[in-house]
Amino acid sequence: MGENLRLARLRRQLSAEQVAERAGISRSTLHLMENGSAGTSVGKLLQVLVVLGLEADLSRLAADDVLGRKLEDARLAETRRRAPKRKSKP
Repeated sequence: MGENLRLARLRRQLSAEQVAERAGISRSTLHLMENGSAGTSVGKLLQVLVVLGLEADLSRLAADDVLGRKLEDARLAETRRRAPKRKSKP
């Protein structure tokens, strides 16, 4: 993901200093992000994505979750067809 951020920045012909300043983060934080450091926050990542015009890409994260959908389908097939009856209040 970090490499993709770096390439997006370079395609837009923006320096690391420009992106960091516009995102409100330090240049060293941007450098860590572009090198794939797991220590950066999602909020800072979103700030960089906004600067690059890629904030809509965040909504696609895990959108095509094939394994998750298969697991969900398997659980649904195992569950009861009818919800349990509610207990009435005394």
